[in-house]
Amino acid sequence: MMLVYPSYYPDFRCIADRCRHSCCVGWEIDVDAATLALYDSLEGELGDRLRRSIADGHFVQDASGRCPFLNDSGLCDLITACGEGALCDICYEHPRFRHWYSDREEVGLGLCCEAAVDLLLQQTEPIALVSEGEECATAEETAFFEARKELFAIAQDRSAPLTARMERLLELGGVSLPPLDWRTVYLSLERLDEKWTEELQNLRLLAVVPSDFEREFEHLLWYFLYRHLRPDGIAEGVGLAVLSTRVVASLLATGEQTTKRLADLVRQYSSEIEYSDQNPTVLAEKITDFRC
Repeated sequence: MMLVYPSYYPDFRCIADRCRHSCCVGWEIDVDAATLALYDSLEGELGDRLRRSIADGHFVQDASGRCPFLNDSGLCDLITACGEGALCDICYEHPRFRHWYSDREEVGLGLCCEAAVDLLLQQTEPIALVSEGEECATAEETAFFEARKELFAIAQDRSAPLTARMERLLELGGVSLPPLDWRTVYLSLERLDEKWTEELQNLRLLAVVPSDFEREFEHLLWYFLYRHLRPDGIAEGVGLAVLSTRVVASLLATGEQTTKRLADLVRQYSSEIEYSDQNPTVLAEKITDFRC
């Protein structure tokens, strides 16, 4: 089995109480069966507190959406008391995402996490994939990995403007972005935060990326390709990656163009789009329906 991850992945660290947008607030936290059994077996005050805090397989949030184990210092009481080994799967894994193939596991860092966003945007060199272990891929998978490698190379070809690279990606992916009112499309999607709604009110899809942020948007484009390209959906993955990059760039252009604001827009986009069960599918269908 081969493990594959982006070159910056080992540098990720949770910033815990320094996080401005805690993953312990506003998200439903499901408890997997094995961890639930562990919690049921615990005795004493901690065990009693756990059982009082879980209903229907997830932690019961307070009125402000906070996990009951997130303390006033922004730290997790479970980690403090028992270490990370006591966490349920979703808490232990977050913000990681994984893709599995016949003999390969690929892992990445989702961008709903501000620490993951900062780490990605701070990279200076082109991102590479690091592999550990041996692999025996199928012929279909090998063809996909080679095609994806070419798409990665185009996305990171710094001899061309990023806008030209995105056009080349669309060409190779056999897809184009429909001339839709994307503001209306995004406002029609499932939304979690009114601040995101406010950002979308100003959306007008632009063809260019702010020139001062080409490196950051190159990394963002690479991330979207890595996360959304699949063997059975190259056109959809390329289209969604380019669309997502252009939407974030267009939103940045509507206000203060700073790295801090860019990072927050990326975090919001990932939270609202990538962590929805339906939004990526709706956007992909908008793109492929136009192609058909």
